[in-house]
Amino acid sequence: MEPKVGFNLFLHKPLSSLSPHLFTHTHTQTCSLVENYTHMSKQTYRVCCCFSRGFRQKEAETPAEIKALFEKYSENGVMTVEHLHNFLQEVQGEGKITLEESQNALESSLNLHKHRNIFHRKSLHLEEFFQYLLSDLNAPLPSPPKVHQDMTAPLSHYFIYTGHNSYLTGNQISSNCSDLPIIDALQRGVRVIELDMWPNSAKDDVDILHGGTLTNPVALIKCLGSIRDHAFVASEYPLILTLEDHLTPSLQAKVAEMVTQTFGDVLVSTTSECLSQFPSPESLKRRVILSTKPPKEYLETKSGKDEENGISTVKKSSEEAAWGKDKVSDYIDRLKINAENDLEHGDLNEEKLENAVKTHGTDIVRFTQRNLMRVYPKASRIDSSNFNPLIGWIYGAQMVAFNMQGHDRSLWLMQGMFRANGGCGYVKKPDLLLKVGPDNEVFDPKKKGLPVKKILKVKVYMGEGWNLDFKHTHFDLYSPPDFHVKVGIAGVLADTLVKKTKVIEDNWFPTWNEEFEFPLTVPELALLRVEVHEFDVSDKDDFGGQTCIPVSELKTGIRSMPLYNHKGDKYKSVKLLMRFNFV
Repeated sequence: MEPKVGFNLFLHKPLSSLSPHLFTHTHTQTCSLVENYTHMSKQTYRVCCCFSRGFRQKEAETPAEIKALFEKYSENGVMTVEHLHNFLQEVQGEGKITLEESQNALESSLNLHKHRNIFHRKSLHLEEFFQYLLSDLNAPLPSPPKVHQDMTAPLSHYFIYTGHNSYLTGNQISSNCSDLPIIDALQRGVRVIELDMWPNSAKDDVDILHGGTLTNPVALIKCLGSIRDHAFVASEYPLILTLEDHLTPSLQAKVAEMVTQTFGDVLVSTTSECLSQFPSPESLKRRVILSTKPPKEYLETKSGKDEENGISTVKKSSEEAAWGKDKVSDYIDRLKINAENDLEHGDLNEEKLENAVKTHGTDIVRFTQRNLMRVYPKASRIDSSNFNPLIGWIYGAQMVAFNMQGHDRSLWLMQGMFRANGGCGYVKKPDLLLKVGPDNEVFDPKKKGLPVKKILKVKVYMGEGWNLDFKHTHFDLYSPPDFHVKVGIAGVLADTLVKKTKVIEDNWFPTWNEEFEFPLTVPELALLRVEVHEFDVSDKDDFGGQTCIPVSELKTGIRSMPLYNHKGDKYKSVKLLMRFNFV
């Protein structure tokens, strides 16, 4: 059966011997800029009226391994462009880099030190080489970001950056509805925006709100205007606008007029009810696709008529489509029997997917090879939290819908996945999810005993920048922070693993020099997770930054790893120096 494609227009160091009321703190700091990257500071933490604790802050020191590499790829303390070229090829794994590109890298690195009037030099000293390794010039992902994957395959061959209830500013029950979170999502590269349409209080216009809750509405026309103005600021690939329809026929007609006037020729339309396959992201650049379905009341009426005619269908709520406890194969059969009454893509929540994959995982993989599937958070997530997106991705689900205002670890994984492919919001699914074997077999994420394809070796050298991006008392009122790093893999169950470094006490510039190994059976679906925490004996550890990046796009060698805050915004200065190799 050909898939139906319907584009419907429409501290931790407690001083227990002292009384708590004696605790105060003051801070004196003198700071001098050394080589534009080192900071010397004197920090004094007064912990009672009778004494204070002083901490001499050293600058970020060059790790011994970096010094050894500089000596190897330099001569008499000088690294020329030829030396740097050899280093980039042999250590950084950039075998195709040209001498001209190495020259540009050297000049860009020297430009970081232009305040020292050394730009006339055409070589690097150790300090400048170390600063180059710590700079954004030495990122772990391709830089500048660029779309590099094949974008001519059908839409069903891609993971798509998808939002859930995109208009909510907070929780699912009582937060405000606004166009601002929609704008923020579009600026971050989200490609699927969801709007729930309801009649306004006067029943003469359309509001966007979470139905049956206390959320304050926002006008549909305002959301449409903001979507039009920001749809392609982060990506030129198609924007899918999902409209949850709870309207009367007259208001539906009004929406059709609004949408047509707002988007005009940018809207995608098709003269064919069924296409042999989905169009490609490349063919739909800078176009808007509208996905709608009839209101719940219509579906229930339609279902009743069908039952009278001997056709059994499933009633759908505003969130839940035809996939409940039924087998996936039964669902696909139902599409064949009554395709007219089903969505153009599968729609189920996280709980139903988790139940379905227990016995029909490969059926889901097979289904998503030619059909779009959307997975959304369960209704009990009223705090706008999210689920592990990999439960959808490893079975090929293209649209794993997320609450973008839910700043949790699951969202960090989502943000990490879509840093791939230049951040365009479309990531090509790996071939293993698209292949069908000679006996009609497909990839089974639950299969045990898969061979290890690669071993990722990760070394954490050191970190810096917290003293610039955080107040000196942010982590601890009474001493400098004690940082440790968690490094892990998120992927199929066999590959999921987390390890952590030792704690470095009382240091704004911690050096760990620890290495970890991660065996990977399905590296194509693996995400590298990195978190920094400040150890606290008496309370939970404080957050010091995080990042997540696709293993498939990870550049080998010694790299500067930028860290992000809870929301996913990049810190200005906080970063780790790490090394990555595959064996």
